Order: sequence, then C-alpha cells, then structure tokens
Amino acid sequence: MAKRSSLSIRIVEGKNLPAKDITGSSDPYCIVKVDNEPIIRTATVWKTLCPFWGEEYQVHLPPTFHAVAFYVMDEDALSRDDVIGKVCLTRDTLASHPKGFSGWAHLTEVDPDEEVQGEIHLRLEVVPGPRARRLRCSVLEARDLAPKDRNGASDPFVRVRYNGRTQETSIVKKSCYPRWNETFEFELEERAAEVLCVEAWDWDLVSRNDFLGKVVFNVQRIRVAQQEEGWFRLQPDQSKSLRDKGNLGSLQLEVRLRDETVLPSGCYQPLVQLLCHEVKLGAQGPGQLIPLIEETTSTECRQDVATNLLKLFLGQGLAKDFLDLLFQLELRRTSEANTLFRSNSLASKSMESFLKVAGMRYLHGIVGPIIDKVFEEKKYVELDPSKVEVKDVGCSGLHRPQTEAEVLEQSAQTLRAHLGALLSALSRSVRACPAVVRATFRQLFRRVRERFPGAQHENVPFIAVTSFLCLRFFSPAIMSPKLFHLRERHADARTSRTLLLLAKAVQNVGNMDTPASRAKEAWMEPLQPTVRQGVAQLKDFIAKLVDIEEKDELDLQRTLSLQAPPVKEGPLFIHRTKGKGPLTSSSFKKLHFSLTTEALSFAKTPSSKKSAFIRLANIRAAEKVEEKSFGSSHVMQVIYTDDAGRPQTAYLQCKCVNELNQWLSALRKVSINNSGLLGSYHPGIFRGDKWSCCHQKDRTDRGCDKTRSRVTLQEWNDPLDHDLEAQLIYRHLLGVEPALREKLQEPGRSTEAGVAPTGPGQAPEDPLAQLLRVLQDLREAHSSSLAGLPPSEPTRLLELQT
Repeated sequence: MAKRSSLSIRIVEGKNLPAKDITGSSDPYCIVKVDNEPIIRTATVWKTLCPFWGEEYQVHLPPTFHAVAFYVMDEDALSRDDVIGKVCLTRDTLASHPKGFSGWAHLTEVDPDEEVQGEIHLRLEVVPGPRARRLRCSVLEARDLAPKDRNGASDPFVRVRYNGRTQETSIVKKSCYPRWNETFEFELEERAAEVLCVEAWDWDLVSRNDFLGKVVFNVQRIRVAQQEEGWFRLQPDQSKSLRDKGNLGSLQLEVRLRDETVLPSGCYQPLVQLLCHEVKLGAQGPGQLIPLIEETTSTECRQDVATNLLKLFLGQGLAKDFLDLLFQLELRRTSEANTLFRSNSLASKSMESFLKVAGMRYLHGIVGPIIDKVFEEKKYVELDPSKVEVKDVGCSGLHRPQTEAEVLEQSAQTLRAHLGALLSALSRSVRACPAVVRATFRQLFRRVRERFPGAQHENVPFIAVTSFLCLRFFSPAIMSPKLFHLRERHADARTSRTLLLLAKAVQNVGNMDTPASRAKEAWMEPLQPTVRQGVAQLKDFIAKLVDIEEKDELDLQRTLSLQAPPVKEGPLFIHRTKGKGPLTSSSFKKLHFSLTTEALSFAKTPSSKKSAFIRLANIRAAEKVEEKSFGSSHVMQVIYTDDAGRPQTAYLQCKCVNELNQWLSALRKVSINNSGLLGSYHPGIFRGDKWSCCHQKDRTDRGCDKTRSRVTLQEWNDPLDHDLEAQLIYRHLLGVEPALREKLQEPGRSTEAGVAPTGPGQAPEDPLAQLLRVLQDLREAHSSSLAGLPPSEPTRLLELQT
C-alpha cells in the first residue's frame, strides 16, 4: 500500500502585466516551484503584457508537500530577470477544490525578505533546575535554507527568544546546510510568555541581516510533552504587511491535486480481470461494461478516463482489442460516414491517448525535422491576400519591396516544399511505425470498410485512419510543437503562422481533398497540386501501413523490442570528481548521453559507439547540486556504486531547469525499485578536505539533505504503473456508482445481459452486478487501510483465461 500525490497543472495565460522593459512591454515566463523547489519553466512569450502559454504538466510528488507557487518573470538578456509577481496555492487550498482550482488569480508582490524555505532540526525539553524547571532548546542543524548572498549561499545563525530573553548561535559561513549543535536554557516562570520563537537569519557585515524564517512553539504543549524533537519547516514572518504596489496583473491557472492510496496489486485483480474479460468478448459480448462506462462518464472527465483505461489495457496487452471494441461501438451508432469519429467520444479520446503513448517517438521522427527547418528559416509566409503585409518581407535582391503577388508565390513555394518533405518522410516510414499502432489502424480500416462498403464510400476507411493520424496527431503537433516536446520554446508570430498554414495543408490532405475542405478557404488553392499528389501518397502509405498480418505483427514487435529505445537521450556536460583541488565549470566536457532500462551510457556524438557508464541497478540517487558548487543552478549528481561496490558520484550539467528536471525524473523513475536507495545526500561537492554544503570533513558523512526520489514529471514514455491506473479507474467508477446501480435496476436488464453460469448449478451473474460487487470489495479494502489494518485480498478471483 502506498500513498501517491500528483498535481495536474495548466498554465493558461496572463493579463494586464506591468511593463518591465523600456519599450513599454515585457518578456514574461513562469517558474513553478513546489515548496520553493523549481520544477517547471514555461517558454518566454516575447514583447507582450498579455501572454498566452497553454502549457500542461503532470507532477508526481510526496503527499507531504505544502504549497505550489507560480512566479511570473520578465526575461532580460543583459541583466538579472525581473520578478513581476507570484500566485501561491497551499495544499489545503487545493484539497478544498476536489475538481481542481480553475480561474484567474491576482499576482502578489514578491518580497525577497519573505521568500523563506528549508527546515530546522530542534530538540526542546523541560529539565529540572536549581530554583525552577528550565526550558532547554538544542539547535542542531538546518537544511535547504534560502541563499541570500551573491555567492549562492548564506551565513546563517539562529536567534532563540523567550520571555524577553534572546540567545544566538554562532555564525556558519557560506552554507545553506549549517550544523550548530548548540544548546540554550531559559528559566520557566508560571506567568511568563507561553511562546518560544526560533528565528534563522543570514548575517551580513555591511547591511542588515536577512530573515531566513522562523518557528513558533507553544510552551504549554512542551510542558505537557516534556520533550519534542524533529525537523520543523521555517515559516515567513506574517507580521509584515506587503506594500501596495498597484496592479501586478493576473494569471489564469488550472491546478488539480490528486491524492491516491494505492492498494496491493492483488486487490485490483478482480476489477482488472472483469474489464479484460469484457474487452476479450468484444462488441458482441453480453456484458457491455465499456458502453456503460462511456454512457455514465461526463464530457469533462472523459479524456482522463480514456487515458487510464488505455494504459490499463496496454499493460495487459489488450490495447488493440480495447480500441477495436470502441471502434465497433462507434460504428454501430454512426449512420453518416462524414460524421465518423468527429465527436469527443470515448473512442476518439482513447485513440488520441494511444497515439501519444505508443506513437510519440514515431511522430518525432517524421515531423521533427520539418519543424526544425521551419524554425531555422523564419521565413515570412502568408497565403491569405487579406493578411499579406509587404512591409514585413523587406527587400528582394532587386532592392525593391516585394509585391503582394510575389509574396503569395514565394509563400506557396515554401509551403509546398515543407508539405512535400513531410509526405515523403511519411511514405518511407511504414516499417518505422510501431507494430501495435499498425495493427490498431488495420482493425480500424477493416471495421470501417465493413460498415461502409461500396464504391461511394471508397475513401471512408482512409479518412477514418487520417482523422486520427493527421487531424488529431500530426496537425496539433505542427501547430503547437512545444506541447509535443518538439521544441523547447513557443514559436514567434511569424513562425506560428507558417506552422498553422502547414497544419491546414496537412488537414486538407487528411480529408482526402474533399470539396468541403477546399471551399472553406479558397486562398489555399496554390497548394492544390501538392495536396492532390499528397492524397495519392497518403492512400498508398495507409494501404501499406494496414497490410500487416498477425505473424508479421509479432515479428515486427519482437524486432522493435530488441532495439530497446532510450528512455531519455541528449547532450550533457560531464565532470567526475577525482582527488582534491578546486572544481570549476571549465572541467565539464560535452558528451551525448543515453538512458535505457539497463544503463546510462555516453558517446562523443549521437552516432558514435556508446560506452556503458552506469548500470541502472547501481544507481542510489539522482539529485540537484547547489548553485555555488559549480556556479550553475543546472547541475545534477548521479550517486552510484561501481562494480567493486564503492560509492561514486557523477556530476552532469544541463542547459536549463526544464532539461535538468526531465533528466532527474527519468533517472528516478527507472531506478525507483532499486535496492539501497539513499534517504539523504550532500547537495554540495567534497572540495579539498570538506563538503561545500555542510562543511563536514568526513567524506563518508551522512547526507545533510533529504533525497527527492518521488518528485518526478510525467512524460509520454513513462513506464506503465498498473496498480495506479487500476486505482484511478476504481476512483472514477466509485463516482458514477449511483448511475450504474440505476442501470442495474432497469427492466429487462438481467435478460439482455445474461451470461454463462460461473459454475455448475450456479445462476448466471450480470457483469454489471459483478462490477458493483468488485467496487464494494475495493471500498472495504480502502476502509481497512485507513483503519491501519492490512487490506484483505479478494476471496476469489474471476476465473478467466488469459
């Protein structure tokens, strides 16, 4: 049994931001911090006070987190980025919105003196004294304090105040992980103040000391308990009131907290087996649980349910069968071919999720080079005469402004080249397409052809395939490459227009160049020769794509599985510490790294022979390195053991905070089940004769900060978590249980849903009744876990063939 917490974050847009640049505008971006730890950076939107981001993230984190904060920043090329304002949502606030927080939030001022973080380790006890009892406060250590000095650290000391008396610890220079081990005593008086205040400060020689946070204790509670020890989170000084700085603008957010208690795998087996049995029976099966789930699922949560079901069946090897069942159900209720798969049905949403999970690497291989070329060229492209702006084009080689006709012709040539290159790459990619994707499209093609036979519907099976491949996969990726991880930044206005026109052309090809698609935007006519040629290419590609038999599917799947695609790859800078002496950023060497399910390896270039670097089973932790160690905030460390069992550390530098967190997430996810994972680590480096973080001189000293192995970003290629998906499906079914019970009570339900007896002499049981019984068993298992009892295993599993 494990408790899991996750945050679904969508940063939509900002409005009415203040101007930070002399041009009267700003270049805003967002930084997302969980408990003051930066985990996400959005792209910068240039020269605007009303930026639109539209970026979505899923963050997995421990249930003990306290708050998530959104900082809106203004990017500056020549100086430190300006802070515009922030929005902070506490865990309690998010928990009070079961469906998630959604809406506009006003930005508040960011006061550097109040940006506290970290924890302090204290021991408080009441001890006997010569005249009266005494309150003893032992200040042991602190961790993850805010760096207040330019060197990326602080010079912390602690001030303890009680009953008008103040005592202070010594100052620890240049450390955010100080250790004091100092004790102070105060005489307890019956009528004295009942508050003990412990404050952390950063000492400064020439300016006022910086506040690092405080903890306030109720002395009466300590009197009763006699002793209290632990790590306490530092809090800001609430007594200070923020100065009114006027309107800082607003930020539109969608944030949802999801807490789940995941039971042992055995508890979910009846639910998983029942759903798998329904999928194996297909559309002709008597139970029809999948249609009931779709019918009782609201539009707003249909995407989540589709994704969870899809991942569950992927883990069971039944994704193709699940989607085939949905295809049949959709076709059964569709009478007009031109409306097929056009709604946001469970089939459409499930297929979208399937392509992102199973086909994202394939998408990157086809679309990625075209997107890169569009970004590199940055050409002005426009086909709509009403939107042509000749002044934006500059002068031609004849030193005169281009005419509108020349702009239109040059734009058409550019788009024809991009569209032709994309279709050519697609035509050559049949063998590169994942076998399970090809097999699923084969089933879709066959089912549609059976439902709409005849010459008048010749193109319908092809359009059914392209409605997913082109309209719901390739086109959205072309229009928003940042959201599909094809680019790190959003496109500027000129590039966005080029991508939009290219996506429209791809949609026209996907629609098989129907008269309806041509009539919408007549100014796309210059692309028609390429579109007509593309239709022929696309039909030939689809015919080859779906021409895959069961044996070929298995052989291709086996071949692709032997290639073991990397979990994460890309260029990083490496430095491994050896011996004593200063470490500088110049010590890093650029190499191409590749992380698979077996090892982290590197090579000089992506095409060079790779050398095994760290075996996956040997990884003990993957954590950040504090900025002062190398003068960069984007360095991570991989702590591992070598073949002789000796502890080693590799330091790897990334180019930005997003790349850093993506690599950390990948490393943590693939090593989460390793034995010997560390609970603490040193965020600094061992320089000379001591650790730079806590100044301890023993190299084997226990870590001064806790590891964060559970903090990860969700990616499209994450390993499947079968128990979590089953829990999420159970949670959804629990929400629609009243509607399911109403369906069970409908007249004639038992006759329509009759099934074979479960055993000799037993009456047949309705699958819906079985489902409701399974939900009741899971509810009882969760109740047992909340009561501290081990959840009981199911009394019997469904007897199903696998």
